[in-house]
Amino acid sequence: MSESKELYEKMNDEIRAKKPKMAICYDFDKTLSPDDMQTFTLIPSFGIDKSEFWQSSNKLAKDNLMDTNLAWMHELIRYSEFKRKSLKREYFRETGADVKLYKGVKTWFKRMNEYAEKKGIELEHYIISSGLKEIIEGSEIAQYFKRIYASTYLYSADGVAKWPAQAINYTNKTQFIFRIAKGFLEEYDERVNDSMPDEMLRIPYENIVYIGDSATDIPCMRLVKSKGGYSIGVFDPQKDNRGKVYQLFSDGRINFYAPADYSANSEISKFMKQIINEISAKESIKTERKILKQPAEAFKMKKSIEDIARAYPGKMSAKEKREFEQMTSTLESIIPGNID
Repeated sequence: MSESKELYEKMNDEIRAKKPKMAICYDFDKTLSPDDMQTFTLIPSFGIDKSEFWQSSNKLAKDNLMDTNLAWMHELIRYSEFKRKSLKREYFRETGADVKLYKGVKTWFKRMNEYAEKKGIELEHYIISSGLKEIIEGSEIAQYFKRIYASTYLYSADGVAKWPAQAINYTNKTQFIFRIAKGFLEEYDERVNDSMPDEMLRIPYENIVYIGDSATDIPCMRLVKSKGGYSIGVFDPQKDNRGKVYQLFSDGRINFYAPADYSANSEISKFMKQIINEISAKESIKTERKILKQPAEAFKMKKSIEDIARAYPGKMSAKEKREFEQMTSTLESIIPGNID
């Protein structure tokens, strides 16, 4: 009995020591930053007005039945060639340093990490954005993200942007939710399409939060919420245009909505702490159920062996009977309590 108790205590300690994971996934433009990231430094560097650029880009997309992201990425290359201003990876990252952020964003990640840690949760942050990866990599918050999934260019040997390598928009954003949940984080890893039981997921879907502001975020919002996770819609605190989030909430796409103010006492900080609390409580319940499952599974196995032995009494050799009895005896010795 003491051996079985020691065995289960060791197993239980290992189960309790495993810290559950949680992920917060963010859009970038108008979610963490008040405008499209290209508008702060990149587009003005070509000497053109941002409204003129987006009008030209959107017309190109409409006239050619083209994805809007591919259109603006094409237009950037076209303007760079026309203005004889090469688009280098380093230049994109330099412009990222000038991207403005909403109030509280710079300290948000550290605060949330610390709160999650207190609740026994390992928190990871991810970007899933239609914007440009290299610009986000140059921002002062890039260090906090485990992965940045965003549109990016193919570069020449000397680092000049030549062709879109990845354009992220609408429904193709959802693949990254599956990558994060399953743990296949590389963009080229096709195992993301493989079926995976919930207990094998690196991060359960119900432990994923998605924060976004616009129509391009709806597929991710809906996916995460439908799988038991949490979706939050944000809006610019200064403009206070709430039509989108009201509609998203009414349509059942989001769990919460709040101003894009990430400071310590903001609404979104309050909501996120509530979510972390709930995930922590759910994970505690899961842990206790896993602990209860160990002896119950051993008992189930013992009963199955006994049922097999009873089903074929005259067809088992003496050796087979001894092996079955030995297995049954071994299981009995490690199952706590009276099971007769």
